[in-house]
Amino acid sequence: MTEGRLAGRAAMITGAGDGIGEGMARRFAAEGAAVLVADIDEEKGEAVARALREMGTRAAFRRCDVTDRAMITGVVAACVEEFGSIDILVNNAYRGAGMSRIETKSDELFAASLNINLYAVKWSMEAAFPHMRQRGWGRVINIGSLNGVNAHMGSAEYNVGKEALRAYTRSAAREWAPYGICANIICPAAVSASYRKFQAMQPEVAKASAAVNPMGRMGDPEKDIGGVALFLASEDARYLTGNTLFVDGGAHINGVVWIPDYGPEE
Repeated sequence: MTEGRLAGRAAMITGAGDGIGEGMARRFAAEGAAVLVADIDEEKGEAVARALREMGTRAAFRRCDVTDRAMITGVVAACVEEFGSIDILVNNAYRGAGMSRIETKSDELFAASLNINLYAVKWSMEAAFPHMRQRGWGRVINIGSLNGVNAHMGSAEYNVGKEALRAYTRSAAREWAPYGICANIICPAAVSASYRKFQAMQPEVAKASAAVNPMGRMGDPEKDIGGVALFLASEDARYLTGNTLFVDGGAHINGVVWIPDYGPEE
């Protein structure tokens, strides 16, 4: 596959074995990008990479625990070795704990959230930066969350981690702009792997949230989130950096119903 808006570009996407990461990978591949699928789940990651190759693009899988600095930087290096560059970096991977009251959350829980939401992204961006700077072109797309923007109940450590990620992304956007590197954040509302887990744990909250969405539904990872990611990854976004795009069907406008049931107060 040689044609498309991302022809000749190489992308690395963490957490690409499912959900939003997979949706973005498919959109990028459809537009000609070579894609490095990074995921902690080998079976899912291999399956996505195989499906992308069947679409006619170059694709490879690397197992990656993004909280391991050596592993995440090694996967960045693998992308460069496999495809000759890393033009587009998407930090999407996340795994977290269940919902609980803020006063019950431990220091260790907050540290773990910062490790995956901030430090893992910091490490991958630092590893990709020299390659992007050398080429005078780069796109960093980090996946934030409305949970942090709206301070949703029950997920304080996640909220803090995602807001730290937004601040870091904006700082990098300012410093790296002279090198032709654009860094932006997507705050999505979509049927992702994390959302499906939340839906199973809090079905009533999930139902109420979707019902009050101005568009009346949660987004599709490939068609709704992937399309915006494609724009940010393309030449069309060359003058857009340091921004947060709420790709949520308008849910951020008036907020969402988010009062989880996490049991009686102790």
